[in-house]
Amino acid sequence: MKLNCKHVWEHISEYIDDTVDAKLREDIERHLEHCEICSAILDSTRNILVLTADDRTFELPVGYSERLHERLAKEMENSEKDSTKE
Repeated sequence: MKLNCKHVWEHISEYIDDTVDAKLREDIERHLEHCEICSAILDSTRNILVLTADDRTFELPVGYSERLHERLAKEMENSEKDSTKE
């Protein structure tokens, strides 16, 4: 099965936790080999997990959450447009 970015993003936490089934893991890894955006999201998510596991406190810049949500919505919209072209 060929996954699009939205499918990968929906399962990124389970992928990191190693709780996805073997076939889905293989499909995600195949997608990650060719998708820079999803690879960056995977790396960023892992970095966030490392940072949040740290006992230190980090204050996010004002407006960060809104910008993050806008960017993710834009990327998902672009991904959906790209998948309909295929």
